[in-house]
Amino acid sequence: MSTELGRLRKLRNYIAGEFRDAADGRTTEVVNPATGEAYATAPLSGPADVDAAMAAAAEAFPGWRDTTPAERQKALLKIADAFEERAEELIAAEVENTGKPIGLTRSEEIPPMVDQIRFFAGAARMLEGRSAGEYMDGMTSIIRREPVGVCAQVAPWNYPMMMAVWKFAPAIAAGNTVVLKPSDTTPASTVLIAEIIGSILPKGVFNVVTGDRDTGRLMVEHPTPAMASITGSVRAGMSVAESASKDLKRVHLELGGKAPVVVFEDTDIAKAVEDISVAGFFNAGQDCTAATRVLVQEGIHDEFVAALAKAAAETKTGQPDDEDVLFGPLNNPNQLQQVTGFIERLPAHAKVEAGGQRVGDKGYFYAATVVSGLKQDDEIIQNEVFGPVITVQSFTDEEQAVEWANGVEYALASSVWTKDHGRAMRMSKKLDFGCVWINTHIPLVAEMPHGGFKKSGYGKDLSGYGFDDYTRIKHVMTSLDA
Repeated sequence: MSTELGRLRKLRNYIAGEFRDAADGRTTEVVNPATGEAYATAPLSGPADVDAAMAAAAEAFPGWRDTTPAERQKALLKIADAFEERAEELIAAEVENTGKPIGLTRSEEIPPMVDQIRFFAGAARMLEGRSAGEYMDGMTSIIRREPVGVCAQVAPWNYPMMMAVWKFAPAIAAGNTVVLKPSDTTPASTVLIAEIIGSILPKGVFNVVTGDRDTGRLMVEHPTPAMASITGSVRAGMSVAESASKDLKRVHLELGGKAPVVVFEDTDIAKAVEDISVAGFFNAGQDCTAATRVLVQEGIHDEFVAALAKAAAETKTGQPDDEDVLFGPLNNPNQLQQVTGFIERLPAHAKVEAGGQRVGDKGYFYAATVVSGLKQDDEIIQNEVFGPVITVQSFTDEEQAVEWANGVEYALASSVWTKDHGRAMRMSKKLDFGCVWINTHIPLVAEMPHGGFKKSGYGKDLSGYGFDDYTRIKHVMTSLDA
């Protein structure tokens, strides 16, 4: 819920079924990255607000836990319907949050979000366990799947609306209650989601507190939650894991990525360039799975780079209402500075083939960029840029491609481009990433898991695996002689 406060809207926390200001009255300004101007204030939540949200979630948990799967399914289906009915409001809030193109937000985010909610509505009725049986004479064993309890969840700023769905939908489907914190730069759509959900779920089942990283830390360190789930940076994930370890909370981490895109000489160059440029520049490259690190076999390297640079030069960024743009601004000034810094620090052997500069002086726009001539140990190869920047390296053979692809600390997503089925299967086995796409990059479906290895974190979003993460397993043994 938001109210007007002078020229700025006033966003509020959602706790125990009602909208509230921060207990101490503190707020932060929320800036539209397409304009660089503040459009709202949001609570800077402190200990009292986190305590209140956790108490509400804890009070609501026994009742929600004891609902039937059919009742939880019905509620989630109502939420999905409500998202469809209020799609234009959600789009407007998300566009203010992020500066994303309006048309692409409508076509690329609302449909999968609604589908994902409906998927988890179905998953609520598919609580699987091993067959009951007598594994000891005179005793029958039964497996129960139960919700873990209160879940503290922190969503990122790159897809604030969709990542909120990835957090709350499986948790609520499994019978948990939720305290969700959006990023401090993108709270608007999450507050609207709370308004939509509030008319459907019992009070306290879903709560939203806004604030900064200290608010998130308070949530993770709070004694009430049984689980902490975060989508964010590696640094943030490591901090959450450390904090959660103090009272052995479950932790679900979806962190950074540095996806290798391995292009072999037998690839259709035109199609690969078209698909890879979209997968690399979409959402200004602010995607953990973005096709940002391209490895091209040496025989087609020069042709591929020339075609990719041309595609980048033709890729447009701009204001949300411009129907010709592929992506909007970077999310905030710090992110603009980070992307700019990577380009400014490029080694002498690197070559900027396209882009490499800020676009305009209003908002945080950056041009679609291609950099070639890079070496495996270069900073821009090893670290996540999280911007509209695609790097290109030249490799000789399959063995070197695997070595370089795996030679980073991240392990979330990857893709292989080849017409050779055997090679594709070998690469999919050898690539150390949670997802391997073949002759495509970035499609996701609700039925399949999303999550990585190494410093990309652990736990799965989406799919039955993601649903299972929000449950615990209990063994019940009963005597047949009683």
